[in-house]
Amino acid sequence: MKQLTKLHIRNGRSGSSPHRARGLQKYCPIYAPAKPTLPLSSIIQSRWTSTSSSCHPKTALFFPGQGVQRIGMADAWLEAFPGTCKPFLEEMDSFLAYPLSEIIANGPSSTLTATENAQPAIMATSIMIQRVLEHEFGFKTGERVDVCLGHSLGEFAALVSSRYLRYEDALRMVRRRAEVMARCSRDASKVEGGEYGMIALMCEPDRLSSLIEAIHDFLGYGASEGGRDDSSFHTPAIEQVLIANINSKNQIVLSGSIERIKALLVQLRQFGGHDPRAVRLATDSPFHSPIMAPAAKFMRDILENTDVTFDDALFPCVSNVSARPFGSVGQLRELLSRQCVETVKWWDSIRWLDQEEGVRRWVGIGPGKVGRNLVGKEVGMRGRDDVRGGGVWGISDPKEVEAVLRALDETEGAG
Repeated sequence: MKQLTKLHIRNGRSGSSPHRARGLQKYCPIYAPAKPTLPLSSIIQSRWTSTSSSCHPKTALFFPGQGVQRIGMADAWLEAFPGTCKPFLEEMDSFLAYPLSEIIANGPSSTLTATENAQPAIMATSIMIQRVLEHEFGFKTGERVDVCLGHSLGEFAALVSSRYLRYEDALRMVRRRAEVMARCSRDASKVEGGEYGMIALMCEPDRLSSLIEAIHDFLGYGASEGGRDDSSFHTPAIEQVLIANINSKNQIVLSGSIERIKALLVQLRQFGGHDPRAVRLATDSPFHSPIMAPAAKFMRDILENTDVTFDDALFPCVSNVSARPFGSVGQLRELLSRQCVETVKWWDSIRWLDQEEGVRRWVGIGPGKVGRNLVGKEVGMRGRDDVRGGGVWGISDPKEVEAVLRALDETEGAG
């Protein structure tokens, strides 16, 4: 596996990977036919694999979390690249033993948005897009990427991308974990009453630290930073609130009882000197809160019987819980379990990679644009930056592939 602290030196490529060009004219106009002297597939293969540099700027691959799902999010990919996507979606349905591809394609929205469907759908679609890059464009993930990470649910796609987990194991795990999470939410409402969910808070960047401190003081325990074992969560669900995500320099997300979160906001405004803008998220599940303790236990149990590849992984994967790469098989199992009930330290992860590890290129893969916007804002880049070799790009639609791969080629020798 690559060492993140050293710039990865790449060997020259040899050989070629067969791939299909069907659909590329529609999504990549640069390839409109003009009587090429070589077959179109050969031209595309040459275009995207002919970099002559021996090194590249440090590059991170990142994946989105829940909330980016939409009906038809796989349609354009299936139309453009049926040879890769059709068998992939059929395999997904086979692994899960139910027709998730039909729900992705046709909904209804309420069914796709349900946690037990949205989570495996997003993860699988993200990996399908990566497969398209590899099989249709000859993109060599292990050579072009140095580190990966994923936001919440996206951590599973990151672990598959870097080969710590097998795709089929991760897919089944995500589905079963999501079923447990959905049950946790229903049980909390049934036993304790009230509403549960998540509320995002936005403030001025220079106020974030004091806002987090005031929240900790009001909640009366340090668990908002994470670090407590799930077995120690004995307070009633109605009392349980956690900082679920620290997403950026001015955004956090609270998770738990909506009534208690609203009471917290009153306290912050009346006595804490804070007036953050609050937006309720479209979920009735309090992810990354103590209410999800049964999901954390489920993950511990299933990971004990799941093969985890470590020494042969392609590159490091950054943990949501520690904001640092997983250091061992045991640590991966522990932190991936704790992720269910602890804070996602996304901002810390991005800052560490940007400021301490010198990552200059960021590529988001998967549905939606939330992840790339968060990363771009934090590292000060939107598309090509003024700094040579830097950029933040996202691939959620086939029409974006050509521009992203071109940008990566153009910055390949800037390391």
